[in-house]
Amino acid sequence: MIKIGYFQFYPNLKQIKQNSDKIVNTLKHIDADLIVLPELPFTGYYLQNRGKAQELAEDPKNSPTVDTLINLCKKRNFYIVTGFAEKSHSLIYNSALLIGADGVLHTYRKLHLFDDEKQWFDPGDAPPQVVEILGVKIGIMICFDWIFPEVMRSLAIMGADIICHPSNLILDYCQSAMLTRCLENGVFAITTNRFGVENKSGGEIQFTGNSQIVAPKGMLLHRAPSQLDELYITEIDVEDARDKYITPSNHLLEDRRPEFYSGLLTPEILSDQ
Repeated sequence: MIKIGYFQFYPNLKQIKQNSDKIVNTLKHIDADLIVLPELPFTGYYLQNRGKAQELAEDPKNSPTVDTLINLCKKRNFYIVTGFAEKSHSLIYNSALLIGADGVLHTYRKLHLFDDEKQWFDPGDAPPQVVEILGVKIGIMICFDWIFPEVMRSLAIMGADIICHPSNLILDYCQSAMLTRCLENGVFAITTNRFGVENKSGGEIQFTGNSQIVAPKGMLLHRAPSQLDELYITEIDVEDARDKYITPSNHLLEDRRPEFYSGLLTPEILSDQ
């Protein structure tokens, strides 16, 4: 059994220290093994331009924000998956970090950038990976990655038990779609969203909240309100994610026939349409 959870809140745009303090004050007394935070929870989301993103991004190897989270993990003996504006030389990534008492254990860089993010961030440069903590295999994806089923399927094939999914969701589809993603892959998923409003040129962005934890077979374990802070922790049995049988004769992964899916890797098919 493992205790997993999320912290949904309203990050203040460009207020890194203020957002970090709120996270630490919320988590400093909890009993959990794994907590997932939203996408970009320290900087806020709408960064306006690449110059502002460059100014706010941090190198995880030299980051007061990351150091604060490592110390928190040491004190509470848990792990955190958090969104993070990552600076790597001249590049800037919309990333997620897996952090524990020993430091940053894994960095995932968002593969599928959404809308104006393409103006601020560089696309991820490495495939998703699975990392083991506490005998549990963790996969990470970020927000808009959800709409590409290949991401979650790839992580499931690599043996992921839990998908950690930091998000800043604007569209209304993801929460329902993740029920299907968990059903078709037989995994748990923690989608941690933010809520609130940020200004952009020509209007506002409204974030949808409704963070959630979904179990294999597409069972919704819990969903947060749309526009309130919520810290939620629950205990799960990861063995449920290791039983991939839908019927005694049907296995979610072993019954795949990838030799007939080659079109997924053939761009010429798309160019011929």
